[in-house]
Amino acid sequence: MSWPAAMLRKTAAAYVDMSEAAFLRDVAAGRLPSPQRWGDGKERWLKDAIDRAITGENDPLPAHRVRFNQHYGNAA
Repeated sequence: MSWPAAMLRKTAAAYVDMSEAAFLRDVAAGRLPSPQRWGDGKERWLKDAIDRAITGENDPLPAHRVRFNQHYGNAA
């Protein structure tokens, strides 16, 4: 299957093989990217942003998170 570059919530959740509820929890927790609201008022997730979140290729961690990880480890 070919995935679109920008996906509605249901499609984005299917792309990462999650329920919509679990997908939204991961978005809220910052593990997955937030959507973009397009001119039609609908929220869409960018495939490239999801891919970067999954592979860990996102922007570097903020300084407070780096200090937290150094103190408590990356498991937290």
